[in-house]
Amino acid sequence: MKLRFSIIIPVYNRPQEINELLKSLTKQDVSEEFEVLIIEDGSTKSSEEIVKKYQNQLDVKYFFKENSGAGASRNFGMQKATGNYLIILDSDVIVPTQYVSEVKKALATNFTDAFGGPDAAHKSFTPLQKAINYSMTAVLTTGGIRGKKKGVGKFQPRSFNLGVSKKAFEKTNGFSKMKNGEDIDFTFRLWKNGFETQLIEKAFVYHKRRSTLQQFYKQTFGFGTARPILNKKYPETAKITYWFPSVFILGFDLSILLAFFGCFQLLYFYAFYFLLIFIDSLLQNKNIKVAFLSMVTSFIQFLGYGLGFLESKFFAQK
Repeated sequence: MKLRFSIIIPVYNRPQEINELLKSLTKQDVSEEFEVLIIEDGSTKSSEEIVKKYQNQLDVKYFFKENSGAGASRNFGMQKATGNYLIILDSDVIVPTQYVSEVKKALATNFTDAFGGPDAAHKSFTPLQKAINYSMTAVLTTGGIRGKKKGVGKFQPRSFNLGVSKKAFEKTNGFSKMKNGEDIDFTFRLWKNGFETQLIEKAFVYHKRRSTLQQFYKQTFGFGTARPILNKKYPETAKITYWFPSVFILGFDLSILLAFFGCFQLLYFYAFYFLLIFIDSLLQNKNIKVAFLSMVTSFIQFLGYGLGFLESKFFAQK
């Protein structure tokens, strides 16, 4: 089967991000055509003029719809797409020149009806963005589940870099109405319908993620609230490891309390763990500021996810 790709990008009030992403798509090293669909999700800051700049360089289409969230916007784009294989990207990513060709090569070798790709930090990113990227992808913090080759368990594609065949989309009806965790929910429904997924390690994107610690906390809190809902909806997927961030944060609070009574052993454990994060990030990023910020962002990641998980588990689900 000859693949024709439709790249679908929802956007909400981020025209500058669309400019950078479309610019990177013009530099793809493939000669085959692919279409790009920009889905403006009720933005007050329109990307339409930005899109017009690239109409002579890309097969790009612009759609404006009422605000309904990223999942519904992705579904809207997949319905409008003319390709037989759909690629979903977040608006805050930049794609390297070989992205589409790596997807094509991997699917030609091992076709699956869905795939996910990892993310990386571009050299132009700020130290904070690089630190957030580290915290979200490192084996020491997430076990590498977001795209590391040695990640734990079966790979679950994430919506910032996800591909799905038109056939699989039509069978599953795409993303659900979940506000958080809708990509994991989508993956579980793909599996239930007999579709295979894979990690295409070389099909990575540069992902800017959140630009402030407050935004990052809010994002990870949302991730945490989604997991108990997913566990309840798909009990066979529940794992004890999903409790780890909550236990980590409660243990940290206990370590501070015990220190007041002269018991420092638990606090030493946390100090050693964050020292490992500092060293690992320093080795990966070759930047002492990024390494220091990685300790901060890793703590915020545990805090946000852990508290979100506990709130959803014990207060939201009655």
